[in-house]
Amino acid sequence: MKYLTGILLIFLLCSCSSVELVEHWKNPDIDFYEPNKVLVVGMTSHVEARQKFEQQLKDEYEARGIETVRSLDLFGPAFSTEKMTKADLKAMENDLINDGFDTVLFTKVMGVEDIIEYKSNYDGYDETYRRFNEEYLKYQDIYYNPDYYEAYTVYHVETSMYCLCPTKDRALIWKGYIDITDPQSIDDTVNDYVRLVIIVLEEQQLITPKIFKEEDIAEETI
Repeated sequence: MKYLTGILLIFLLCSCSSVELVEHWKNPDIDFYEPNKVLVVGMTSHVEARQKFEQQLKDEYEARGIETVRSLDLFGPAFSTEKMTKADLKAMENDLINDGFDTVLFTKVMGVEDIIEYKSNYDGYDETYRRFNEEYLKYQDIYYNPDYYEAYTVYHVETSMYCLCPTKDRALIWKGYIDITDPQSIDDTVNDYVRLVIIVLEEQQLITPKIFKEEDIAEETI
């Protein structure tokens, strides 16, 4: 299974997806982790994106027989739009533990970067030409031709998995740093992002492989 998920991860990173795993970290003290009840949190004020993101992660966990709750269902939109104090968060964590939660999967946007990428040797002029008029003719398209450069936006996103462990501090199990480049569709971006996170978590043995029902297998073979 580990070999298979490794192949899927390579395929995803080499595809045309706008979502890319930049780096990830796993707690070296944890070889294998199997959550029982998970809270998924997408920290964004974009309600539609949050709904789709949390629901898709919920579906993935529940397909593996893991009880999962969206933060939208538990707390409503206010959880990510209103400030909370340290005491508020401590009380919330204790309530989660009392309700049987042992894991939180928390996703947030850490930064947004606007990038302009210029095309080198745009018009094919010989680089040895250094007269003013030749140099000007070569680079004037910076102003007059939009094809001279490409502008796009990169969202730097983090997903963290925490253990709600009553006997010790809330331990960080895994963290992934993921870039989303110039997203055009909420559905496509959420699909690619969730798929990438699940593949990596399976590879790191932090989530069990998906449980396929007989009817699902029959449908896929048709």
